[in-house]
Amino acid sequence: MSENIQTEDKTVSKSVMEEILKTTPNRPEVESLVDGKVIAKGKLALFIDLPPFGTGMIFGREYFNARDLIKKINIGDIVTAKVVEAEGENGYIELSLKEAKQAILWDTVEQAMKQKKIFSLPVKDANKGGLIISWEGIDGFLPASQLKPENYPRVPDGDKDKIIEELGKMIGTNVEVMIIGAEPKEGKLIFSEKTLDNQSRKAMVDSFSVGDVLQGEVTGAVDFGVFIKVEEGLEGLVHISELDWSLVEDPRELYKTGDKVKAKIIEIKDDKISLSIKALKPNPWDEAEAKFKKGEVVSGVVIKYNKHGALVSIEEGVAGLVHISDFADEQDLRSKLELGKTYKFTINLFEAKHQRMTLMLGDRRKELEEAEKNKTDKDKKDSK
Repeated sequence: MSENIQTEDKTVSKSVMEEILKTTPNRPEVESLVDGKVIAKGKLALFIDLPPFGTGMIFGREYFNARDLIKKINIGDIVTAKVVEAEGENGYIELSLKEAKQAILWDTVEQAMKQKKIFSLPVKDANKGGLIISWEGIDGFLPASQLKPENYPRVPDGDKDKIIEELGKMIGTNVEVMIIGAEPKEGKLIFSEKTLDNQSRKAMVDSFSVGDVLQGEVTGAVDFGVFIKVEEGLEGLVHISELDWSLVEDPRELYKTGDKVKAKIIEIKDDKISLSIKALKPNPWDEAEAKFKKGEVVSGVVIKYNKHGALVSIEEGVAGLVHISDFADEQDLRSKLELGKTYKFTINLFEAKHQRMTLMLGDRRKELEEAEKNKTDKDKKDSK
């Protein structure tokens, strides 16, 4: 009798536990958005209640980045934040207010694109390729080819100075536009003033396929790439990373409005066409695969600094990264690796297929051999 009761108790306990697990929400993960009530404001920290998981905190760099937003927040307000560390300092969930705002903003952009929403926005500036306009603090580009016929500059012989003069007359005026493209990583938007209906645009895009090679005309060059007119009323974007195998700092130095270029379609998504110019050029990494290998000492020119270290060109179109962790700090790296100068490097990683290469300053072959030997010895020991 008692055994039956114990069995029933275990069954009931198991059912209760399963029900609790079903109804208990998952702990917030990194990159996820959470809503919570502000419970305290410190001098350099904001505390947010996130039941049943505890307290979230915005502090340090995240507090500094969002200080203008935080000034307007009061205790008791409900805020949305982004999780940057699920198990942070002193058990707090570390949050970012500014990143949450950006995530929500780009989600709004995506919805606006899907809904073909129309915005009335002021023109901030003009260049030879089109107009610069802003939406919610994000700068965007309206290519001249995406202007309505009545706003398109009618200039004899395509005089570029006169084109920009005509476009400049629109500065300060409002234009009704749709968002037709977004580059969240670049923080840029692409607009169109043309109200091409969905079916017409889809039919136009559907006439092309990935892999098609097109002859087009450059309608604008901006920080993040080049726009090419594929057909009347339809443009494709060549992202800066698809312009050339070599590092491109400024697309405007390579292409001007009106240039005739060939490009390959590499993606068709959401009625947008992505193009590549470098895809029509020989891939220098294919040839490099037969020339270089890990452990080899090579000469290279320092061509750029980034947050990870220094980018070094070994030959045209083939570059590797010297990681900042090999130096005391950024100042140390820049003093030992000056832009435009040539140094000897040892290849630490070489994956031609993925176009990845890391380098170490100087002849470090003995160091690499020793590390490889230690790894082999450890593997043998672990296998026993």
